Amino acid sequence: MRKRATVLSIENDLLVDLTFYGVSASLVSEFAEKIVNPYYKGNLNAAIQDLIHKTIVEQDFIQSHVTHIRIGGIDRG
Repeated sequence: MRKRATVLSIENDLLVDLTFYGVSASLVSEFAEKIVNPYYKGNLNAAIQDLIHKTIVEQDFIQSHVTHIRIGGIDRG
């Protein structure tokens, strides 16, 4: 069911405005200097979208391996 929900959300992708609170200016500035400017040509929006996407992909990868280990009987906890 999860994969189906993902497919549906991509097909009906809605754009939302996102506001961050409590993020220091120095953190945003460092992120812009080290990541946004050199890799995204200054496009902060594209950098954040890519970061979110890559984090989700990484989490799915980790979750699938944890599930595989638990099903395989290696998890003794």
